[in-house]
Amino acid sequence: MRVFLKFLKPYKRLCFFTVLVLTVDVIGALLIPKLTGKMIDVGVGNRDYGLIVRTGLLMLGVALAAGVGTLVGSFLCARLSAKLGRDIRNALYDKILQFSAQDMEKFGTGSLITRALNDTNIVQQAFVFSVQMILPVPIICVAGIVMAFLSDWTMGLLLLGASVLLVICALFVTKKAALIFRKLQEHLDRINVEVRENITGVRVVRAFHKEEYEEERMNRTFTHYANTGIKANRLFAGLECLAFLVINICIVLILWLGGNRIAVGATATGQIEIGKLTEQIGYATLILWYLIMAQMVIILLPRARTCLGRINAVLTHVPQIADDGREVTETEISEEICRFEKTGFRFADAEEATLENLNFVCRRGETTAIIGSTGSGKSTIAKLLLRFHEITDGVLSFEGCDIRNIPQHILREKVAYVPQKAWLFSGTIESNLRYGNENATKEDMERALKIAQADFVNRLPDGLQSRVAQGGTNFSGGQKQRLSIARALVKKADLYIFDDSFSALDFKTDAALRRALASEIKDAAVLIIAQRVNTILHADNIIVLEEGRIVGMGRHDSLIKDCPVYASIAKSQMKGGA
Repeated sequence: MRVFLKFLKPYKRLCFFTVLVLTVDVIGALLIPKLTGKMIDVGVGNRDYGLIVRTGLLMLGVALAAGVGTLVGSFLCARLSAKLGRDIRNALYDKILQFSAQDMEKFGTGSLITRALNDTNIVQQAFVFSVQMILPVPIICVAGIVMAFLSDWTMGLLLLGASVLLVICALFVTKKAALIFRKLQEHLDRINVEVRENITGVRVVRAFHKEEYEEERMNRTFTHYANTGIKANRLFAGLECLAFLVINICIVLILWLGGNRIAVGATATGQIEIGKLTEQIGYATLILWYLIMAQMVIILLPRARTCLGRINAVLTHVPQIADDGREVTETEISEEICRFEKTGFRFADAEEATLENLNFVCRRGETTAIIGSTGSGKSTIAKLLLRFHEITDGVLSFEGCDIRNIPQHILREKVAYVPQKAWLFSGTIESNLRYGNENATKEDMERALKIAQADFVNRLPDGLQSRVAQGGTNFSGGQKQRLSIARALVKKADLYIFDDSFSALDFKTDAALRRALASEIKDAAVLIIAQRVNTILHADNIIVLEEGRIVGMGRHDSLIKDCPVYASIAKSQMKGGA
């Protein structure tokens, strides 16, 4: 609840006006039965038609005021809910941006999406319903029961007993509903994961003819969710049935007890005027109706509380990699960009280190290449330099400073990264290139495209304004890689990291791109992580990895002679026609 109040705090003024206008509606609802009773007993009983007209007009005015209060209150409440939803989602997104790979793995991508979308929606809905249906209940009940007691003690006691019974039922059902709704959200998480998994991997499913298997798996997940939803709806139905039963019994008892005591202008003990009886029925209907509505909302609160807890778990999670108080805001300009000294890395749940005892330097104006078999830890080195992972042993310095003391945003401003799997965002080619530098000119982007051998952009009808689908699915693998490289080149960085970024390029394009790169980024350090030997033939320093350890270091010619692992890789690729 505390986290919700934190988001609500900036909108105290809006909250005040929302409650204020809704109070007008509540006051109007309480006045109507009183005015009705007066009209019947005084106006009709005494045949005072002037009073009837005046009271009727007053009732009309009260009803209009209450209606306006409801309308404005609903609008303000919806506006407040929308603002809260926006702020919660922004906070979640900002927090997720700080997460490391381990943090993401802990929550799961599907679960994070569910929390940002579905869970936040449920919290919004619960807030709207609570303000409109629950907040007025204490005022309605207290004022209504007091007025009922003032009119007739017997009727007041009857109304009080019915109200208490409904509250007890609501509390009992709410306690039982909490566990059901927690399971419901967990099943929703699972649905999100499996649907994303199956849609993304639909070609694999078809290729292995596993449609029937996946259908059965999805059906099991959907069935679990449906069964849990049925349990929740059963609670709703039971509580609703009980609530209407209580309200109907209450009205019948009022009519039965009061019917025998009706007298015009009642003065004797135990007698009641028909207007007073009508007033009692009005208060009973009003109070019990608001209680029923509140119950329908209260039963949703355990689900909202569960969702809020899941949101809070993300917001309060301490990222594995976080900036501390020893931060440096500026690094020195030197020839040495990054240095690995006995650097190691081990995943928290791993028995063996992924990287161990790394010792090498990336210098300005030089190309450092890393090669090794799959799983040797090549890409992990890139992630350490970007602080997607934190080193667990030794030292990793960037421009003379311990990388852990450099704020992440400052570090990443100095690094241009092309990931192993090229990813483009929905929009245009220009908007994707501006990821590298939002202030890039058209000339800067065209130059980057030329160096990246992305000349195909010029042949597109819309050029830089050509549409890019989500993930760049409307481009080939090679085209996506070249656009990703161009995006990195638009950024003026001290270190360029190419994580197996040339794998989808043909050998001719690969060679042309590397020649163009050599002259363009000569003032920066270049780190190439590669699978193909021909990509790194002319690197100034080639590092050979095997099982997270350096087993060879030097230029191509010397490694062919002195490093059996490198020689084996080169030989196997030449046999394959490399």
